[in-house]
Amino acid sequence: MAALPVFRWRLAPDGYATRRQLRARGLRPGGQDVAAQLERPRRRRGPLVAHLYRVDLAKPVRPMTPARWAALGKANAARRRCPTCRRDAGYVIPASLGMCVPCAYPEGTSHGIAA
Repeated sequence: MAALPVFRWRLAPDGYATRRQLRARGLRPGGQDVAAQLERPRRRRGPLVAHLYRVDLAKPVRPMTPARWAALGKANAARRRCPTCRRDAGYVIPASLGMCVPCAYPEGTSHGIAA
């Protein structure tokens, strides 16, 4: 197995892009392996590494189908439903609470402490 080419931060040649850069262009890696790496040195730890993919081998992002839109809507609705009172909270339930704010902090208490 050959070693990957490594480039310094901000010095990658044209034709390579990170996943985020590909996505901004409407592309995806499309099953290709990592083609190169970017390394950004740090003082007291190992370098930050970013994987690069070849732009010429990238494929277009798959379009959202009606079934995928429906599944995404159901998933987002589930994130808004309180497991305790089973109501739509109107916002995404915080993972730190695990329930909506009125269920986590019932009336008559201030942030879980009795008044």
